[in-house]
Amino acid sequence: MSGCVFCGIVAGGTTAFRVADEPAGVAFLDTRPVFRGHVLVVPRQHVVTLADLPAEEVGRYFGLVRRMAVAVETGLGAGGTFVAVNNKVSQSVPHLHTHVVPRTRGDGLRGFFWPRTRYADDTEAREYADRIAAAG
Repeated sequence: MSGCVFCGIVAGGTTAFRVADEPAGVAFLDTRPVFRGHVLVVPRQHVVTLADLPAEEVGRYFGLVRRMAVAVETGLGAGGTFVAVNNKVSQSVPHLHTHVVPRTRGDGLRGFFWPRTRYADDTEAREYADRIAAAG
């Protein structure tokens, strides 16, 4: 897609520090990493959100994400990884991308990036579960 920085990286017209390039997608270093070695994984085709990715591509795409999570951990000697996808809200580039962030104990990253909450009770939790299940 014209004007999409990630499409430019996939096509090779925009410079990036690639770590993988295969039919399922391309993985490259984030230019503004949470920690050094923070990788972004994008599908080759321009889709904005996970819901837009064709069902037949989901397994191949997440296979690449999985391999990158293992590669980041192994290659950097990290204690683990944080893997995340933003859909629409907080999505800085409107092209599906998955963050694979290396983690180590004591790295300063605390849980999720937003405040946590609780359900008022089991009834409220069940109502939310039922609404999501009905939509799925």
